[in-house]
Amino acid sequence: MKRFGNLYHRIYDIDNLYLAYSKAKKGKGKTYGVIQFEKDLDNNILSLHKELPERSYITSQYTTFIIHDPKEREIYRLPFRDRVVHHAIMNILEDIWTPIFISHTYSCIKGKGIHGVVKHLKKDLKDADGTKYCLKMDIRKYYPSIDHSILKRIIRKKIKDIKVLALLDGIIDSAPGVPIGNYLSQFFANLYLSYFDHWIKEEKRMPYYYRYADDIVMLSGSKKELHSILLEINSYLNEKLHLQLKGNYQIFPVDSRGIDFVGYVFFHTHTLMRKSIKKNFCRKVSALNKKNITPHDYKMAICSWLGWAKHCNSKHLIKKIVKNEKIQ
Repeated sequence: MKRFGNLYHRIYDIDNLYLAYSKAKKGKGKTYGVIQFEKDLDNNILSLHKELPERSYITSQYTTFIIHDPKEREIYRLPFRDRVVHHAIMNILEDIWTPIFISHTYSCIKGKGIHGVVKHLKKDLKDADGTKYCLKMDIRKYYPSIDHSILKRIIRKKIKDIKVLALLDGIIDSAPGVPIGNYLSQFFANLYLSYFDHWIKEEKRMPYYYRYADDIVMLSGSKKELHSILLEINSYLNEKLHLQLKGNYQIFPVDSRGIDFVGYVFFHTHTLMRKSIKKNFCRKVSALNKKNITPHDYKMAICSWLGWAKHCNSKHLIKKIVKNEKIQ
């Protein structure tokens, strides 16, 4: 396996830092941290340009807060300058790490995402006999459970630049597990399970396997095969990655209940919007229908739900709840 070196100078290159800044501010231009950073933009960029080659940069202090939707999670937040560093790192390393990922892992990978899952899963469900049963599972407290020493070993399989490794080690050791909220965390989380993905596909030869972050779906024509692979997965995760599956894993016939995954419910013959998303869509439309707003504003207010609806069998739903004259 090829390992990459001579990378560190590319991270602190001044043009790369400005590019990282522009990416880090996207969608956050009105936040306090971005506004403060931009008040002295050139000096803040030059400060990072000096600290990184001197290797005096250290991760700033985190602030944390709790969110409760869809479930309770502790979110970590860094000052904006650290987000710039994370983007600067990923500008250089993303093209090295992305080829490691199998085609059926989707979270936070360019050109994939939720609609990549939908496309592949719909296609594979055409093999009704081979996808008769579903194993659905996820990992218990995945981000907080990631083992730093194992993650560092995985990173070293592709990176050999000692300065880059020291920078990444410092970021990894700045918080327990992998902190939800860090830009780099989503890539670390993907990387941590990447060789598990290869084990499933190449050694266990399971053709119908899909992973979105730590949510995993496997399909087979045999319920017995899924029970057998579940035992092996438990052993692999426990022994090699120090992870545990949640106890709420499920093995069930696809046609009896559908596969609830990435916001949709998949059957062999059709795909529906997840019930909770559909309810929120209906509430939003109901509220809008009581307002006197322009067709443009009406459509803009529901465009994200229309995007969801486009990828499933939802014509009847839209016809029933949406004022068609408002979205022409």
